[in-house]
Amino acid sequence: MKTGFIAITGATSGIGHATAQTFIQKGYRVLLLGRRIDRLASLASDDVLIRQVAATDRVALDAALADATEAFGPVEAIINNAGRMLLGQIETQGAEEWEEMFDVNALGVLHGMQAVLPSMVERKTGTIINISSIAGKKTFADHAAYVGTKFAVHSMSENVRGEVASHGVRVMTIAPGVVETELLGHTTSDAIKDGYNEWKQSIEGGLDPQIVADTVLFAFEQPQHVNIREIVLAPTKQVD
Repeated sequence: MKTGFIAITGATSGIGHATAQTFIQKGYRVLLLGRRIDRLASLASDDVLIRQVAATDRVALDAALADATEAFGPVEAIINNAGRMLLGQIETQGAEEWEEMFDVNALGVLHGMQAVLPSMVERKTGTIINISSIAGKKTFADHAAYVGTKFAVHSMSENVRGEVASHGVRVMTIAPGVVETELLGHTTSDAIKDGYNEWKQSIEGGLDPQIVADTVLFAFEQPQHVNIREIVLAPTKQVD
């Protein structure tokens, strides 16, 4: 049995849930975090700790990490996966949707990194994997605020990577294109959702979340002295 544990935020659905199952099947001890804890109940075991934690709740995150450290040992990695995708046009989109996305997608990642970095730096080992998006590298119509959060994830990840590299800590960014998840369901505009789904059908659908989960595992399982800094993956027919 491997020592320590892997923490995964947003583990209740999509990429996070597939990643949770993948790491569990590989024999890792894991801490699964999410708002809808009922979706995680079936995964609980002696090696799987589940906690109801929103990405914006730093107090709950710290408490969950402390519980897992007591049960399993030090945190080997955190996979900051929790996210919101609320698409909209800036001239009409409500500011509350911008704030929700920046709170979860950007500040949530900062909280996740800060929560684990002191122990990783002290131990001279550890891995942070931030799940971003191809929207963190290029712009898309109706994505302005969302794109801003994901560009933030890329820049913050690269900045922190440089700060902690000398301590033997890795920071990686995984940037998928369109994926078959629930994210689009958070968008309130039916017209935008219909257009997005029509475009997705034109490229024969999005990636299976399991493909992204396998990519995360591959990056993590490289030797600690190897840091795959960034991976961008998308359906072959996705041009943009």
